[in-house]
Amino acid sequence: MIYLDYSATTPVNKEVIESYSKACERFIGNPNSLHRLGTEAKEVIDASTKQIADILNIKPTEIIYTSGASESNNTAIKGIAFKYANRGKHIISTELEHSSIVGPLNYLMNLGYEIDFVSLKENGEIDLEELENLIRDDTILVSISSVNSEIGIKQPIAKISEIVRRHPKCFFHSDMTQSVGKENIDLSLVDLASFSAQKFFGMKGVGILYKRENLNIEPLIHGGKSTTIYRSGTPALPLIVSISKALRLVYENFQDKYKHVEEMNKYLREQMKKVDIFINSPDHAIPHILNFSLKGIKAETMLHALEEDDIFISTQTACSVGDYSRAVYAITKDKDRASSSMRVSLSYLTTKEEIDKFISSLDKHIKELTK
Repeated sequence: MIYLDYSATTPVNKEVIESYSKACERFIGNPNSLHRLGTEAKEVIDASTKQIADILNIKPTEIIYTSGASESNNTAIKGIAFKYANRGKHIISTELEHSSIVGPLNYLMNLGYEIDFVSLKENGEIDLEELENLIRDDTILVSISSVNSEIGIKQPIAKISEIVRRHPKCFFHSDMTQSVGKENIDLSLVDLASFSAQKFFGMKGVGILYKRENLNIEPLIHGGKSTTIYRSGTPALPLIVSISKALRLVYENFQDKYKHVEEMNKYLREQMKKVDIFINSPDHAIPHILNFSLKGIKAETMLHALEEDDIFISTQTACSVGDYSRAVYAITKDKDRASSSMRVSLSYLTTKEEIDKFISSLDKHIKELTK
């Protein structure tokens, strides 16, 4: 099997599975219980939270555990919208956002909130000057992802932060699901950030919302004591232990891992010159993602053709809605390219041999399907 869909989800690191299993077996108490088993469980959660905070250079109190990035995104957007509705109902975002951003924004529009989408430059980055002009007295939130999940375009988070910080009543949220574990990040640049363990070789079902200290939001889930007042429910100790372990492991020897992915991306781009496709990801995109469009072939048809050779890539993001890529269309303005786009996503586990086999299979099926 050749797996080239790491941006959708990653295989779970065996050490993470071991940590999860041990936590399930050893710590059976509810962390909110006052007896010894509960106290022991809480100590384990506190230790895991401190490790995450140390790795990300944040405070333990700034960590909100969620079920994944989608819940984190919903909590951030709705949490700000409902908490600060008295200040205004204007939100700014982009056409490159994940469906878990688009969904809550559409929901808020139905409640009377106004959403503006900042324009994109030819290279896919947002127009910073337009962003500055779009922010009004009643703007309460700017939500812009650090890396687009379909094309891999990186946004200038530091520059966006500078602009938003000039407006004290406005907050900056970033979906960093495709950044955490893949890049070195600076969470001090944002007020809120979302990410999920399954993107960096952790378990599915656990994510984090970073929330800057002293920032209040309205909870998405009410009722019951937990690790924070901003997300109720019994703390999922084994999952919390697992995300801490996954984060620690993915940042070990990080520079070597990143360099390897860069080399694989460069090699893949060189090999793709041999086949009849359009490459949509710009050179400055994150090296983990390479998006391309087929000529005259449906993306889903090619996906299943590659699957016959035990090769797995994706069309749009796994959570996308619709029959074409909104991100590719936003950049290319070409509906055909957007409807025939596919994504290869790499990791430090990817090899040149896997890329060679993928290119060979892709070329074979292009020739077969265009006869």
